[in-house]
Amino acid sequence: MDKIEQALLRTTDTKRLLLGSGVLEKVPAMFADLFAGQTALVVADAHTWRIAGERIDTLLRAAGIPVETPFIFTDPDLYAEWGYLEELEVRLRDTPAIPVAVGSGVINDLTKLASGHLGRKYMVVGTAASMDGYTAYGASITFEGNKQTFSCPAPYGMVLDGNIAAKAPAGMSASGYADLIAKVPAAADWMLADAVAAEKIDSFSYALVQDGLKETLAAPDRIAAGDSAATAKLAEGLIMSGFAMQALQSSRPASGLEHQFSHYWDMDNLCYRGKHVSHGFKVGIGTLVSTACLEFLLETDLPAIDAQACAAAWPTLPQLETRIRALFAGKSGHLSRALVETRDKYVDAEGVFRQIRDLQAAWPGLKARIRAQLYPFDELKEKLRAVGAPYEPEMIGVSRERLRDTFRRIPYMRSRFTCIDVLQRCGLLEEMEHRLFGPGGHWEV
Repeated sequence: MDKIEQALLRTTDTKRLLLGSGVLEKVPAMFADLFAGQTALVVADAHTWRIAGERIDTLLRAAGIPVETPFIFTDPDLYAEWGYLEELEVRLRDTPAIPVAVGSGVINDLTKLASGHLGRKYMVVGTAASMDGYTAYGASITFEGNKQTFSCPAPYGMVLDGNIAAKAPAGMSASGYADLIAKVPAAADWMLADAVAAEKIDSFSYALVQDGLKETLAAPDRIAAGDSAATAKLAEGLIMSGFAMQALQSSRPASGLEHQFSHYWDMDNLCYRGKHVSHGFKVGIGTLVSTACLEFLLETDLPAIDAQACAAAWPTLPQLETRIRALFAGKSGHLSRALVETRDKYVDAEGVFRQIRDLQAAWPGLKARIRAQLYPFDELKEKLRAVGAPYEPEMIGVSRERLRDTFRRIPYMRSRFTCIDVLQRCGLLEEMEHRLFGPGGHWEV
Protein backbone atom coordinates (compact mmCIF):
# COMPACT_ATOMS: atom_id res chain seq x y z
CA MET A 1 0.00 0.00 0.00
CA ASP A 2 1.51 3.35 -1.03
CA LYS A 3 1.61 6.55 0.99
CA ILE A 4 -1.49 8.04 -0.63
CA GLU A 5 -3.58 4.93 0.01
CA GLN A 6 -2.45 4.84 3.63
CA ALA A 7 -3.33 8.50 4.03
CA LEU A 8 -6.81 8.07 2.55
CA LEU A 9 -7.55 5.33 5.07
CA ARG A 10 -7.08 7.86 7.88
CA THR A 11 -8.61 11.00 6.37
CA THR A 12 -11.97 12.04 7.72
CA ASP A 13 -13.27 13.85 4.62
CA THR A 14 -11.27 13.19 1.45
CA LYS A 15 -11.83 9.79 -0.12
CA ARG A 16 -10.14 10.05 -3.52
CA LEU A 17 -7.00 11.70 -4.89
CA LEU A 18 -5.73 11.78 -8.47
CA LEU A 19 -2.26 13.26 -8.87
CA GLY A 20 -0.27 13.03 -12.08
CA SER A 21 0.01 13.96 -15.73
CA GLY A 22 -3.21 14.04 -17.77
CA VAL A 23 -5.49 13.35 -14.81
CA LEU A 24 -8.05 15.96 -15.83
CA GLU A 25 -9.48 13.38 -18.21
CA LYS A 26 -10.39 11.25 -15.19
CA VAL A 27 -12.43 13.95 -13.45
CA PRO A 28 -15.80 12.75 -14.84
CA ALA A 29 -15.17 9.19 -13.66
CA MET A 30 -14.23 10.43 -10.19
CA PHE A 31 -17.30 12.66 -10.03
CA ALA A 32 -19.61 9.84 -11.15
CA ASP A 33 -18.09 7.50 -8.57
CA LEU A 34 -18.24 9.94 -5.65
CA PHE A 35 -21.52 11.68 -6.54
CA ALA A 36 -23.50 9.11 -8.55
CA GLY A 37 -26.55 10.61 -10.26
CA GLN A 38 -25.89 14.15 -9.07
CA THR A 39 -25.38 17.41 -10.96
CA ALA A 40 -22.05 19.24 -11.15
CA LEU A 41 -21.35 22.97 -11.02
CA VAL A 42 -17.86 24.23 -11.86
CA VAL A 43 -16.58 27.11 -9.69
CA ALA A 44 -13.60 29.07 -11.04
CA ASP A 45 -12.20 32.53 -11.62
CA ALA A 46 -11.50 34.04 -15.04
CA HIS A 47 -7.94 32.68 -15.08
CA THR A 48 -8.61 29.16 -13.80
CA TRP A 49 -11.61 28.88 -16.12
CA ARG A 50 -9.30 29.39 -19.09
CA ILE A 51 -6.58 27.00 -17.99
CA ALA A 52 -8.71 24.14 -16.66
CA GLY A 53 -12.29 25.08 -15.74
CA GLU A 54 -13.71 25.15 -19.24
CA ARG A 55 -12.02 21.83 -19.99
CA ILE A 56 -13.52 20.25 -16.86
CA ASP A 57 -16.97 21.59 -17.72
CA THR A 58 -16.69 20.16 -21.24
CA LEU A 59 -15.44 16.76 -20.03
CA LEU A 60 -18.26 16.44 -17.51
CA ARG A 61 -20.89 17.24 -20.15
CA ALA A 62 -19.31 14.85 -22.65
CA ALA A 63 -19.49 12.07 -20.06
CA GLY A 64 -23.24 12.59 -19.72
CA ILE A 65 -23.07 14.12 -16.25
CA PRO A 66 -25.70 16.84 -15.67
CA VAL A 67 -23.89 20.18 -15.39
CA GLU A 68 -25.22 23.54 -14.19
CA THR A 69 -24.08 26.87 -15.68
CA PRO A 70 -20.61 27.48 -14.17
CA PHE A 71 -20.02 30.09 -11.49
CA ILE A 72 -17.06 32.25 -12.50
CA PHE A 73 -15.66 35.02 -10.32
CA THR A 74 -14.68 37.88 -12.64
CA ASP A 75 -13.14 40.35 -10.17
CA PRO A 76 -9.38 40.53 -10.97
CA ASP A 77 -8.74 41.39 -7.30
CA LEU A 78 -10.56 38.30 -6.02
CA TYR A 79 -9.38 37.02 -2.65
CA ALA A 80 -10.81 34.80 0.08
CA GLU A 81 -13.14 37.39 1.59
CA TRP A 82 -16.60 37.02 3.15
CA GLY A 83 -18.38 39.08 0.48
CA TYR A 84 -17.21 36.72 -2.28
CA LEU A 85 -18.22 33.77 -0.11
CA GLU A 86 -21.75 35.13 0.15
CA GLU A 87 -21.92 35.55 -3.65
CA LEU A 88 -21.09 31.88 -4.10
CA GLU A 89 -23.48 30.76 -1.39
CA VAL A 90 -26.36 32.62 -3.04
CA ARG A 91 -25.66 30.73 -6.26
CA LEU A 92 -25.33 27.34 -4.56
CA ARG A 93 -28.55 27.76 -2.57
CA ASP A 94 -30.43 27.86 -5.88
CA THR A 95 -29.34 24.36 -6.81
CA PRO A 96 -28.51 21.02 -5.16
CA ALA A 97 -25.52 20.67 -7.53
CA ILE A 98 -22.14 19.48 -6.29
CA PRO A 99 -19.51 22.23 -6.60
CA VAL A 100 -16.34 21.37 -8.50
CA ALA A 101 -13.79 23.99 -7.46
CA VAL A 102 -11.17 24.66 -10.14
CA GLY A 103 -8.33 26.79 -8.82
CA SER A 104 -5.96 27.08 -5.89
CA GLY A 105 -6.21 28.56 -2.39
CA VAL A 106 -8.81 31.28 -2.92
CA ILE A 107 -11.25 29.25 -5.03
CA ASN A 108 -10.82 26.20 -2.85
CA ASP A 109 -11.37 28.04 0.44
CA LEU A 110 -14.41 29.92 -0.84
CA THR A 111 -15.95 26.72 -2.21
CA LYS A 112 -14.98 24.70 0.86
CA LEU A 113 -16.66 27.04 3.31
CA ALA A 114 -19.71 27.69 1.13
CA SER A 115 -20.20 23.92 0.78
CA GLY A 116 -19.67 23.46 4.50
CA HIS A 117 -22.29 26.09 5.32
CA LEU A 118 -24.76 24.25 3.09
CA GLY A 119 -23.89 20.80 4.42
CA ARG A 120 -22.77 19.73 0.97
CA LYS A 121 -19.77 17.75 -0.23
CA TYR A 122 -17.56 19.12 -3.00
CA MET A 123 -14.47 18.25 -5.01
CA VAL A 124 -11.51 20.33 -6.13
CA VAL A 125 -9.30 20.40 -9.20
CA GLY A 126 -6.10 22.13 -8.12
CA THR A 127 -4.29 24.39 -10.56
CA ALA A 128 -1.19 25.31 -8.52
CA ALA A 129 1.11 23.84 -5.87
CA SER A 130 0.72 26.99 -3.80
CA MET A 131 -0.29 25.90 -0.25
CA ASP A 132 -1.23 22.90 1.88
CA GLY A 133 -4.84 23.91 2.40
CA TYR A 134 -6.38 21.93 -0.45
CA THR A 135 -6.95 18.84 1.65
CA ALA A 136 -6.96 20.45 5.10
CA TYR A 137 -10.09 20.84 7.18
CA GLY A 138 -11.17 24.46 7.56
CA ALA A 139 -10.99 27.51 5.29
CA SER A 140 -9.11 30.78 5.74
CA ILE A 141 -11.44 33.69 4.96
CA THR A 142 -11.16 37.42 5.65
CA PHE A 143 -14.16 38.43 7.77
CA GLU A 144 -14.69 41.99 8.99
CA GLY A 145 -11.16 42.85 7.95
CA ASN A 146 -9.46 39.94 9.73
CA LYS A 147 -8.26 36.68 8.20
CA GLN A 148 -9.83 33.84 10.17
CA THR A 149 -9.97 30.07 9.90
CA PHE A 150 -13.50 28.67 9.83
CA SER A 151 -14.23 25.00 10.45
CA CYS A 152 -15.59 23.05 7.49
CA PRO A 153 -14.90 19.69 5.83
CA ALA A 154 -12.11 19.15 3.32
CA PRO A 155 -12.96 18.14 -0.28
CA TYR A 156 -14.48 14.72 -0.87
CA GLY A 157 -12.22 14.26 -3.88
CA MET A 158 -9.17 16.05 -5.29
CA VAL A 159 -7.40 16.12 -8.66
CA LEU A 160 -4.15 17.90 -9.56
CA ASP A 161 -2.12 17.75 -12.78
CA GLY A 162 1.54 18.61 -12.20
CA ASN A 163 1.87 19.92 -15.75
CA ILE A 164 -0.81 22.54 -15.10
CA ALA A 165 0.58 23.41 -11.66
CA ALA A 166 4.06 23.93 -13.14
CA LYS A 167 2.62 26.61 -15.46
CA ALA A 168 0.85 28.52 -12.68
CA PRO A 169 1.46 32.28 -12.42
CA ALA A 170 4.84 33.36 -11.09
CA GLY A 171 5.22 32.99 -7.36
CA MET A 172 2.55 30.36 -6.74
CA SER A 173 4.90 27.36 -6.61
CA ALA A 174 7.37 29.48 -4.64
CA SER A 175 4.62 30.18 -2.11
CA GLY A 176 3.84 26.47 -1.87
CA TYR A 177 7.51 25.67 -1.40
CA ALA A 178 7.76 28.22 1.43
CA ASP A 179 4.68 26.69 3.06
CA LEU A 180 6.19 23.21 2.77
CA ILE A 181 9.66 24.09 4.07
CA ALA A 182 7.93 25.49 7.15
CA LYS A 183 7.20 21.87 8.12
CA VAL A 184 10.89 21.45 8.94
CA PRO A 185 11.00 23.72 12.05
CA ALA A 186 7.33 22.92 12.79
CA ALA A 187 8.37 19.33 13.48
CA ALA A 188 11.04 20.55 15.91
CA ASP A 189 8.38 22.59 17.72
CA TRP A 190 6.24 19.46 18.00
CA MET A 191 9.20 17.59 19.48
CA LEU A 192 9.48 20.26 22.18
CA ALA A 193 5.74 20.16 22.88
CA ASP A 194 5.87 16.39 23.15
CA ALA A 195 8.79 16.57 25.58
CA VAL A 196 6.83 18.76 28.03
CA ALA A 197 3.60 16.76 27.54
CA ALA A 198 1.84 19.75 25.96
CA GLU A 199 0.95 17.88 22.77
CA LYS A 200 1.93 14.28 22.13
CA ILE A 201 3.39 13.44 18.70
CA ASP A 202 1.06 11.34 16.56
CA SER A 203 3.43 9.05 14.67
CA PHE A 204 1.18 8.55 11.64
CA SER A 205 0.46 12.21 10.89
CA TYR A 206 4.05 13.16 11.74
CA ALA A 207 5.41 10.63 9.24
CA LEU A 208 2.88 11.64 6.61
CA VAL A 209 4.40 15.12 6.53
CA GLN A 210 8.03 14.37 7.30
CA ASP A 211 8.79 11.22 5.30
CA GLY A 212 10.44 12.31 2.06
CA LEU A 213 10.10 16.00 2.98
CA LYS A 214 13.72 16.97 2.48
CA GLU A 215 13.89 15.06 -0.79
CA THR A 216 10.95 17.13 -2.04
CA LEU A 217 12.63 20.34 -0.90
CA ALA A 218 15.99 19.48 -2.44
CA ALA A 219 15.48 21.14 -5.84
CA PRO A 220 14.08 24.67 -5.42
CA ASP A 221 15.75 25.73 -8.69
CA ARG A 222 13.84 23.07 -10.65
CA ILE A 223 10.56 24.20 -9.12
CA ALA A 224 11.39 27.81 -9.96
CA ALA A 225 12.10 26.75 -13.56
CA GLY A 226 8.65 25.15 -13.88
CA ASP A 227 9.81 21.53 -13.93
CA SER A 228 6.64 19.40 -13.98
CA ALA A 229 8.02 16.46 -12.02
CA ALA A 230 9.47 18.66 -9.26
CA THR A 231 6.25 20.66 -9.06
CA ALA A 232 4.16 17.50 -8.87
CA LYS A 233 6.36 16.27 -6.02
CA LEU A 234 5.86 19.62 -4.27
CA ALA A 235 2.10 19.31 -4.73
CA GLU A 236 2.14 15.81 -3.26
CA GLY A 237 4.02 17.03 -0.19
CA LEU A 238 1.49 19.81 0.34
CA ILE A 239 -1.46 17.45 -0.14
CA MET A 240 0.01 14.95 2.34
CA SER A 241 0.33 17.80 4.81
CA GLY A 242 -3.36 18.52 4.41
CA PHE A 243 -4.18 14.84 4.87
CA ALA A 244 -2.12 14.78 8.09
CA MET A 245 -4.16 17.68 9.44
CA GLN A 246 -7.36 15.87 8.48
CA ALA A 247 -6.25 12.65 10.14
CA LEU A 248 -5.40 14.41 13.41
CA GLN A 249 -8.13 17.07 13.15
CA SER A 250 -5.45 19.59 14.01
CA SER A 251 -2.96 21.75 12.13
CA ARG A 252 -0.20 20.64 14.51
CA PRO A 253 1.53 18.32 11.97
CA ALA A 254 2.05 21.25 9.61
CA SER A 255 2.25 24.33 11.80
CA GLY A 256 4.52 25.68 14.51
CA LEU A 257 5.89 29.06 15.51
CA GLU A 258 6.42 30.10 11.88
CA HIS A 259 2.68 30.02 11.14
CA GLN A 260 1.96 32.31 14.06
CA PHE A 261 3.69 35.14 12.20
CA SER A 262 1.42 34.54 9.20
CA HIS A 263 -1.70 34.47 11.40
CA TYR A 264 -0.67 37.71 13.11
CA TRP A 265 -0.12 39.47 9.78
CA ASP A 266 -3.40 38.05 8.52
CA MET A 267 -5.08 39.95 11.34
CA ASP A 268 -3.19 43.04 10.17
CA ASN A 269 -4.50 42.43 6.62
CA LEU A 270 -0.91 42.59 5.36
CA CYS A 271 -0.57 43.88 1.80
CA TYR A 272 2.48 44.68 -0.29
CA ARG A 273 2.37 46.84 -3.40
CA GLY A 274 -1.41 46.81 -3.30
CA LYS A 275 -1.74 43.00 -3.15
CA HIS A 276 -2.44 40.63 -0.29
CA VAL A 277 0.70 38.72 0.62
CA SER A 278 0.34 34.97 0.05
CA HIS A 279 0.15 32.62 2.99
CA GLY A 280 3.35 30.84 1.97
CA PHE A 281 5.36 34.03 1.67
CA LYS A 282 4.34 35.16 5.16
CA VAL A 283 5.09 31.70 6.53
CA GLY A 284 8.49 31.71 4.82
CA ILE A 285 9.62 34.76 6.78
CA GLY A 286 8.20 33.20 9.93
CA THR A 287 10.21 30.06 9.17
CA LEU A 288 13.42 32.08 9.17
CA VAL A 289 12.56 33.51 12.61
CA SER A 290 11.56 30.09 13.96
CA THR A 291 14.76 28.49 12.69
CA ALA A 292 16.86 31.25 14.28
CA CYS A 293 15.08 30.65 17.60
CA LEU A 294 15.65 26.90 17.42
CA GLU A 295 19.32 27.39 16.54
CA PHE A 296 19.66 29.66 19.57
CA LEU A 297 18.14 26.94 21.76
CA LEU A 298 20.62 24.42 20.39
CA GLU A 299 23.47 26.75 21.38
CA THR A 300 22.05 27.21 24.89
CA ASP A 301 23.28 25.08 27.78
CA LEU A 302 19.72 24.11 28.67
CA PRO A 303 20.68 21.67 31.47
CA ALA A 304 22.42 24.59 33.22
CA ILE A 305 19.26 26.70 33.35
CA ASP A 306 18.05 27.21 36.93
CA ALA A 307 14.52 25.84 36.69
CA GLN A 308 13.67 26.95 40.23
CA ALA A 309 14.73 30.55 39.51
CA CYS A 310 12.76 30.59 36.27
CA ALA A 311 9.67 29.37 38.09
CA ALA A 312 10.11 32.00 40.80
CA ALA A 313 10.30 34.74 38.16
CA TRP A 314 7.27 33.47 36.26
CA PRO A 315 4.31 35.91 36.33
CA THR A 316 0.89 34.99 37.64
CA LEU A 317 -1.89 35.02 35.07
CA PRO A 318 -3.20 38.45 36.20
CA GLN A 319 0.33 39.86 35.97
CA LEU A 320 0.72 38.40 32.48
CA GLU A 321 -2.64 39.82 31.39
CA THR A 322 -1.57 43.27 32.58
CA ARG A 323 1.58 42.94 30.48
CA ILE A 324 -0.48 41.85 27.47
CA ARG A 325 -2.89 44.79 27.77
CA ALA A 326 0.04 47.19 27.69
CA LEU A 327 1.73 45.40 24.80
CA PHE A 328 -1.43 45.33 22.65
CA ALA A 329 -2.71 48.82 23.47
CA GLY A 330 -4.62 50.17 20.49
CA LYS A 331 -5.02 46.74 18.87
CA SER A 332 -8.34 45.53 20.25
CA GLY A 333 -8.76 42.52 17.96
CA HIS A 334 -5.28 41.27 18.66
CA LEU A 335 -5.71 41.94 22.38
CA SER A 336 -8.88 39.86 22.63
CA ARG A 337 -7.24 36.94 20.91
CA ALA A 338 -4.04 37.25 22.95
CA LEU A 339 -5.95 37.12 26.23
CA VAL A 340 -7.93 34.03 25.21
CA GLU A 341 -4.97 32.14 23.77
CA THR A 342 -2.71 32.99 26.72
CA ARG A 343 -5.30 31.78 29.22
CA ASP A 344 -5.59 28.51 27.30
CA LYS A 345 -1.81 28.00 27.32
CA TYR A 346 -0.97 29.34 30.76
CA VAL A 347 0.73 27.15 33.33
CA ASP A 348 1.62 28.31 36.83
CA ALA A 349 5.09 28.48 38.37
CA GLU A 350 5.01 24.82 39.32
CA GLY A 351 4.07 23.93 35.76
CA VAL A 352 6.94 26.01 34.38
CA PHE A 353 9.37 24.28 36.74
CA ARG A 354 8.11 20.89 35.62
CA GLN A 355 8.29 21.76 31.92
CA ILE A 356 11.87 23.00 32.18
CA ARG A 357 12.94 19.92 34.12
CA ASP A 358 11.25 17.65 31.55
CA LEU A 359 13.13 19.43 28.76
CA GLN A 360 16.40 19.15 30.64
CA ALA A 361 15.89 15.43 31.14
CA ALA A 362 15.11 14.89 27.47
CA TRP A 363 17.66 17.36 26.13
CA PRO A 364 20.61 15.13 25.14
CA GLY A 365 18.54 13.05 22.71
CA LEU A 366 16.12 15.85 21.83
CA LYS A 367 18.92 18.25 20.95
CA ALA A 368 20.40 15.74 18.50
CA ARG A 369 16.99 15.13 16.87
CA ILE A 370 16.30 18.85 16.46
CA ARG A 371 19.75 19.51 15.02
CA ALA A 372 19.26 16.73 12.47
CA GLN A 373 15.79 18.04 11.63
CA LEU A 374 16.68 21.66 10.85
CA TYR A 375 18.17 23.35 7.84
CA PRO A 376 20.84 25.82 8.98
CA PHE A 377 19.55 29.40 8.79
CA ASP A 378 21.74 30.41 5.85
CA GLU A 379 20.85 27.28 3.87
CA LEU A 380 17.16 27.88 4.50
CA LYS A 381 17.49 31.46 3.32
CA GLU A 382 19.26 30.31 0.15
CA LYS A 383 16.55 27.76 -0.62
CA LEU A 384 13.87 30.45 -0.35
CA ARG A 385 15.90 32.71 -2.63
CA ALA A 386 16.46 29.92 -5.17
CA VAL A 387 12.77 29.09 -5.45
CA GLY A 388 11.81 32.75 -5.87
CA ALA A 389 10.25 33.26 -2.43
CA PRO A 390 10.90 36.26 -0.17
CA TYR A 391 13.85 35.81 2.15
CA GLU A 392 13.88 39.23 3.83
CA PRO A 393 10.88 40.75 5.67
CA GLU A 394 10.98 43.90 3.53
CA MET A 395 10.17 41.70 0.51
CA ILE A 396 6.63 41.23 1.90
CA GLY A 397 6.26 44.79 3.14
CA VAL A 398 7.34 44.13 6.74
CA SER A 399 10.00 46.48 8.08
CA ARG A 400 12.56 45.20 10.55
CA GLU A 401 10.94 47.31 13.25
CA ARG A 402 7.58 45.74 12.46
CA LEU A 403 9.07 42.24 12.52
CA ARG A 404 10.57 42.98 15.94
CA ASP A 405 7.23 44.27 17.24
CA THR A 406 5.52 41.15 15.91
CA PHE A 407 8.11 38.95 17.60
CA ARG A 408 7.37 40.63 20.93
CA ARG A 409 3.66 39.85 20.63
CA ILE A 410 3.83 36.35 19.14
CA PRO A 411 4.20 34.47 22.48
CA TYR A 412 0.64 35.49 23.35
CA MET A 413 -1.12 34.89 20.03
CA ARG A 414 -1.57 31.11 20.00
CA SER A 415 -2.12 28.47 22.67
CA ARG A 416 0.12 26.06 20.74
CA PHE A 417 3.40 25.27 22.52
CA THR A 418 6.49 26.10 20.42
CA CYS A 419 10.14 27.03 20.85
CA ILE A 420 9.18 30.61 21.75
CA ASP A 421 7.44 29.25 24.86
CA VAL A 422 10.65 27.48 25.86
CA LEU A 423 12.54 30.75 25.48
CA GLN A 424 9.91 32.60 27.51
CA ARG A 425 9.85 30.06 30.34
CA CYS A 426 13.65 30.03 30.51
CA GLY A 427 13.88 33.82 30.64
CA LEU A 428 15.67 33.99 27.27
CA LEU A 429 13.28 36.09 25.18
CA GLU A 430 15.20 39.35 25.56
CA GLU A 431 18.46 37.65 24.62
CA MET A 432 16.75 36.09 21.62
CA GLU A 433 15.36 39.46 20.54
CA HIS A 434 18.86 40.91 20.75
CA ARG A 435 20.16 38.00 18.65
CA LEU A 436 17.57 38.77 15.97
CA PHE A 437 17.42 42.57 15.99
CA GLY A 438 20.44 43.85 17.91
CA PRO A 439 23.84 44.82 16.47
CA GLY A 440 25.04 42.11 14.12
CA GLY A 441 21.70 40.31 14.35
CA HIS A 442 19.85 38.72 11.47
CA TRP A 443 17.68 41.82 11.07
CA GLU A 444 19.55 44.56 12.90
CA VAL A 445 17.24 47.48 13.67
